[in-house]
Amino acid sequence: MNLFFTPDYAKTGDVIPYYNEAAGRFDHFYLKNWNPDAPRDKIVHGWHRISTTDNRNYEEMPTSIRGGTGSVILVDGVYHMFYCTFDNNPPAQWSRHAISTDFETWTDIPEDKFTADGVIYRKSDWRDPFVFWNEEEQKGWMLLAARENAPTERDGCVALCVSDDLSHWEYRKPLYASRENQAANECPDLFKMGDWYYLVYSNYTDGFCTHYRMSRSLNGPWIRPERDTFDGRAFYAAKTASDGVNRFVYGWNPTRGENIWKFDPQKDYGNDYKTWNWGGSIIVHKLHQHEDGTLGCAPVEAVEQAFLPGIPAVYQSLNGLWEQERERLRCSSEGQFSCVLAQDLPEICRITTTLKYSGKPAQFGVALHMDETFSDGYYLAFEPNFRRVQYKSGLRMNEEGGKMFPYAVEMERPLALEPGKEYEIEIYIQDTVGLMYVNRDLAFSFRMYYSGKGNRLGFFVSEGTLEVLDTKIETEQRA
Repeated sequence: MNLFFTPDYAKTGDVIPYYNEAAGRFDHFYLKNWNPDAPRDKIVHGWHRISTTDNRNYEEMPTSIRGGTGSVILVDGVYHMFYCTFDNNPPAQWSRHAISTDFETWTDIPEDKFTADGVIYRKSDWRDPFVFWNEEEQKGWMLLAARENAPTERDGCVALCVSDDLSHWEYRKPLYASRENQAANECPDLFKMGDWYYLVYSNYTDGFCTHYRMSRSLNGPWIRPERDTFDGRAFYAAKTASDGVNRFVYGWNPTRGENIWKFDPQKDYGNDYKTWNWGGSIIVHKLHQHEDGTLGCAPVEAVEQAFLPGIPAVYQSLNGLWEQERERLRCSSEGQFSCVLAQDLPEICRITTTLKYSGKPAQFGVALHMDETFSDGYYLAFEPNFRRVQYKSGLRMNEEGGKMFPYAVEMERPLALEPGKEYEIEIYIQDTVGLMYVNRDLAFSFRMYYSGKGNRLGFFVSEGTLEVLDTKIETEQRA
């Protein structure tokens, strides 16, 4: 069973989402990135199409397109694909155009190739074209990952070009340029939900995340919401698509591979200490809109429904006094770290629980793949004082010659926490991929490579009171 699509012998890169209304299904494309550990005869590059009706089960087929991220639109019975290519000598990035009448065979139009103008936009970056029809102007709009000619190197922007025929494009000033990021705002996407327009982009400087901005008008101003990301560090290059009822956001959860830190702890940490790769597995969130226009993320129904009824947690107390009454577990921890273990976790599972705290705990939360001493494993730590939930592992407790390993950089999500409020937790695990939802609104993706001394579920609280309610471990459905 696959919760998170990963191709054989390869990794998923950027997803190009598309809903095929005529076929009644999603016909996405994605950039297939070969795995360096794969057999050489299994390496296949370029765009690949993945068809799905439920955003969990996919049918894959290659295309003839070799290039980077883009978009697809249908105009008067003709499919238009926009993508990007890269030259090395001299370096250059190009927007490209291909067409199809059957969604199977694509014909590139060489004369439609174009790059940055060198006036409004720097020549260095010009990629990831996203094209849609602007009904107000009756023109095609193209958004691109670009860098504007700005006074500083903080010049990352979302470029704008317009066209009457989808072949000849006029340069305009950036749709969005905050002059904050030192790299192009990648994989732009734009959609409307209710009365709001949403601009989506990803950036790998000042935080490696996919961001969104909101506006009542395509012409701005673009508002930064308080929580302006869909997920954390392990969810990148996300773009969206809608079937006319629900809108979904698609990003990739990266693997970890290269050891640039030259830090080599014990072998059972797997790749946890290594740096993030480009590409990995596809993760999908279902978007919903709050009253103020901001967006939240919930699980995809097909992922939720992939499990058998849950098995109640059975607890073993380690530190602190844990009191249990039926499905309710409670601990008041004063001046110490208190923890409790439950049973082992399957390789593929769903964990559901509800957490409620009181007092002023330094932290509380859920532990995964934990050993018998509650040391090695993973922590989803809720920290009220810092208004966040943080992901970390036992690896953070390792130090080598005074050098602390930078394991948890950017692995946190902003979350305002209130005593007495119930927090509904859903955690999905497939092999090394993990994904948590809080109150079906906040999403947090991560990776877990630890294969050491234990595989237990656990809970913890430090210097406060924690209640753990109705914990279930659900296993995968069987045929």
